Amino acid sequence: MQGVEKKYITPEELKNHNKPGDLWISIQGKVYNVTDWANHHPGGDVPITNLAGQDVTDAFIAYHPGTAWQYLDSFFTGYHLKDFTVSEVSKDYRKLYFEFAKMGLFDKKEHVTLYTLSSVFVMFAIVLYGVLSCTSVWAHLGSALLLGLLWMQSTYVGHDSGHYEVMSSRQYNKLAQILCGNCLTGISIAWWKWTHNAHHIACNSLDYDPDLQHIPVFAVSSRFFSSMKSYFYGRYLKFDAMSRFLVSYQHWTFYPVLCFARINLYLQTFLLLFSWKRNVPDRAYNIAGILVFWTWFPLLVSCLPNWPERVMFVVASMAACSVQHLQFCLNHFAANVYVGPPSGNDWFEKQTSGTLDISCSTWMDWFFGGLQFQLEHHLFPRLPRAQLRKISPLVIDLCKKHGLPYRSLSFLEANLWTLKTLRTAALQARDHTIPPQNLLWEAFHTHG
Repeated sequence: MQGVEKKYITPEELKNHNKPGDLWISIQGKVYNVTDWANHHPGGDVPITNLAGQDVTDAFIAYHPGTAWQYLDSFFTGYHLKDFTVSEVSKDYRKLYFEFAKMGLFDKKEHVTLYTLSSVFVMFAIVLYGVLSCTSVWAHLGSALLLGLLWMQSTYVGHDSGHYEVMSSRQYNKLAQILCGNCLTGISIAWWKWTHNAHHIACNSLDYDPDLQHIPVFAVSSRFFSSMKSYFYGRYLKFDAMSRFLVSYQHWTFYPVLCFARINLYLQTFLLLFSWKRNVPDRAYNIAGILVFWTWFPLLVSCLPNWPERVMFVVASMAACSVQHLQFCLNHFAANVYVGPPSGNDWFEKQTSGTLDISCSTWMDWFFGGLQFQLEHHLFPRLPRAQLRKISPLVIDLCKKHGLPYRSLSFLEANLWTLKTLRTAALQARDHTIPPQNLLWEAFHTHG
């Protein structure tokens, strides 16, 4: 019996299917219509809309468990991609991924989550004791600093549970997300998923990666001075007179601003959850979670004896947690940037170009939450953090083989690199000759 003849489309024809209402992708040479699936995709619609019209095999492999492959047939268009080829670096990346899968590394989470959650609840108990049972101002200050560390560790669990299941079931995993994210830190896991998935897919794209879009306060590249459009927020990031002034001194204001970075995250959480223009998964659970936070945290602060100590407590807790915000910046601010949508055909290259690792001793892994291995995490986002140090030598070898950068800096070196990047952009902002636009309000209200 003669087989059915395959139908083909060219890469150029595939590129035409990259608009809302017409979203096609290719995985291992087979073409899929995921238009209707985009709004139901667990990772949100942004990864699909950003990668539509191209081959996304590496990104699909990186983000999906083996069980996801069985669902692809329902989206198959009947077409195959003509002249489909795989680069050598992609071949090696996929080979490495499947080796890890055979070794069971994606399932070996060890006891990191248990230890971290246990430490979080112990720290929370100490914070309550320090505020409610101690009268010393030093005890209250220590409690505030410990609360900042608690927020950091809780965020790591929320981050891990968003990339892979840290608990025994999907329901418990979602509970861990809401508890560690919304209830304990006041930052919505729905907001985090929305922005974080976009960041991973479009790592260090100036107009597609929301983690680089901090106008009017920071700019890592002079390209922002042309009021670049953010395709994530769907608005122009206006570079006006106030933006120019703030950016001109950003290498001086960088650390002070980070001490209050959580305020922006709280604001972004509220803007998303109470914006009815967007389809927010588990909106009710997320709102309930942040209401828990905004109940216990103000009550705890109100138990302090006077307003100076209350202000000290809030500022100190945020300042302590700023180390984590700093870490996120160090991983990407000084790396290479580009303009335009991400390309699924150079997945490995884009991740190596846009990330920096932070070198540290093994005993400091708990403090950095595994994110010091930023490149390893970006290449294998579903890999539990307990495995990242183990696979690092293999990633280094693969980068060397293909002449790609692998940058691992000390914490001090990473800070110096980041400050240098910020200073360079700051000096360029002072000399910029294009008249600034006077729409600062637009830059703050990016959610629509």
